[in-house]
Amino acid sequence: MKPAGIILCGGLSRRFGHGPKMLAPLAGKPLVQHVIERVAPQVGRLALNVNGDPAPYLRYGLEIVADTLPDYPGPLAGVLAGLLWAGEPLLTVTGDEPFVPRDLAGRLAAADAAIAFAASHGRDHWLSALWSPALAGDLRHALTVEKLDRVGGFVRRHSSARVDYGDEAPDPFLNINTPDDLALAEAVLAP
Repeated sequence: MKPAGIILCGGLSRRFGHGPKMLAPLAGKPLVQHVIERVAPQVGRLALNVNGDPAPYLRYGLEIVADTLPDYPGPLAGVLAGLLWAGEPLLTVTGDEPFVPRDLAGRLAAADAAIAFAASHGRDHWLSALWSPALAGDLRHALTVEKLDRVGGFVRRHSSARVDYGDEAPDPFLNINTPDDLALAEAVLAP
């Protein structure tokens, strides 16, 4: 059975510098569209975690799920919103990783852990992960009572598995955080 999936687009894009990062053009289409095209076949249903005005994202025909906690407490709030929306195993990816692997859900599910997360190039990618729905209560407590804001800190509390993609090129988990990152991704996709 395929998990549900949510693409995390709820951040503030402070380092990007102009407009909503997830809608920045990459090879002729919005950045988030690259992610949708790679993730949609891997999941049973897919949503976008968007805070603020959802209008620019409505064209994708996906459900929009906003954080359930106020004041942008960070990406874990998007994970929580996704878990509450899904009620089943949840694949999370960020909306700024245009090369997310097409086999991510399958490889993470095979790890058989409460949280299975990806790694590449010696780095952990905590938000490219498969989460058990049983974590929702503890995650809510961590965010609201403990004020935990570190994804890795939450992952380390639970049975987790690291699924390493090695040193593939381009890095399948390249995050577009700056205009220079976007230019690098554009170069990778150039014919």
